[in-house]
Amino acid sequence: TTWFPHGLAYIAAVLRKAGHEVSVYSQDQYHWPESHLKKFLIEKEPELVAISLIAGYYQYRKLLKISEVINSVPNRPIYILGGHGPSPEPEYFLKKSGADYIVHGEGEITVVELLDALEGEKDTSRINGISYLKDGVLVKTNEREMIKKEDLDTIPLPAWDLFPIDYYAMLQFPGMKSTDRSMQVVTSRGCPYHCNFCYRMDTGTRLRSVKSIIEEIRELKERYQINYIVFSDELTMVGVKRTQELCEGILDADLDIKWYCNGRINFAKLDLLKLMKKAGCVFIGYGVESFDAETLERMNKMISPKQIVEGIETTQQVGIKPGLFMIFGNIDENRETLQKAVDFLLKYDDHSQLRTIRALTPYPGSPLYYHAIEKGLLKDVADFYENKHINSDLLSVNFTQLSDEEFYQALCEANKTLLKNYYGHMLKAALEQTERLYLSKDVTFRGYRHSRHS
Repeated sequence: TTWFPHGLAYIAAVLRKAGHEVSVYSQDQYHWPESHLKKFLIEKEPELVAISLIAGYYQYRKLLKISEVINSVPNRPIYILGGHGPSPEPEYFLKKSGADYIVHGEGEITVVELLDALEGEKDTSRINGISYLKDGVLVKTNEREMIKKEDLDTIPLPAWDLFPIDYYAMLQFPGMKSTDRSMQVVTSRGCPYHCNFCYRMDTGTRLRSVKSIIEEIRELKERYQINYIVFSDELTMVGVKRTQELCEGILDADLDIKWYCNGRINFAKLDLLKLMKKAGCVFIGYGVESFDAETLERMNKMISPKQIVEGIETTQQVGIKPGLFMIFGNIDENRETLQKAVDFLLKYDDHSQLRTIRALTPYPGSPLYYHAIEKGLLKDVADFYENKHINSDLLSVNFTQLSDEEFYQALCEANKTLLKNYYGHMLKAALEQTERLYLSKDVTFRGYRHSRHS
């Protein structure tokens, strides 16, 4: 993965604070086989195993393999699942994984209460925010309220020390040098928007204080020499005022960092972007998703092609690299809507990263998922995970005006065009570098080792 598992790190931190002994099994780093996990569980005999996962095709299939191991060991631990994958479809995940409990939504409070109840052999049905099976029937307790905004700062910092921090610090992001060290920081929870392809665990945004964010970055710098921050919120640029306050906090603290965030194109105004650049922002990931006005409206993106152009041009003007994330396959899309996306990406390609277009996936819990079931395009959650969602780059449900074959042909040609453009530029840059090296004696070039472009 290219993302630090913040959910687990926060859960580990609150459990440790509550007096529990916690360790982390980092299969991400070492790619250990399931036989290694089985040996680990037999030797360590943990009382409880907790796993968090998103609704990805790989993650789901990996979960089934891991679950088989957990359920097979002699002293089977209590098994808990959480995250965006299980939360909207708890009965399915409980039955497929054999897990004892699913924690819905934010888990920091729920998981501590659950462990306390299990230790004291108390009734778990009184705990809000969980699901479990009783005699094969789903029991879903009352919903857990989201953590209040004013309480976010009281959550302990992620338990970084339990994770292979050097592995995550060496992951590369746009604008990084090979000597930079990166780490993700979450400045808020939730998103104020409601795109039709997105699964939401809440209905708004809760912001951490800028003071607490600055303290976390300082801690990362001092303990792990981190100098590149990835603000990995769903949406860091939730508004002009908030973004200004964050930038001013970074500048006032003299943190001397580079950073990356996810942004809204309608907030990409010159004065704000200049301030972000001054504060160290090198990359903004924009969820553009489409360049067709009708498709944007169906997506409920609440932006227009005109706003997209103005925002991207202004971002590039101040020297910040824009991420232009695109998907194809929303309701009634066609070759024309796809071509608009290709033309847009070619026009504004700064060659800072490879830009391709991905097939849309209606993840369980999203409005499009329920639309697909209503229209008979999906039968149920089992149909999604077992039959339709076999690869995140392939079509799960076809909402477009094209046949499946036409869809793949169109997307193939679109991405071939984008790939030729990107690698054509890379080849040209490499040839020019060769001339500078040998004909101009460019001593700054250190030979043909691993080549990085920014």
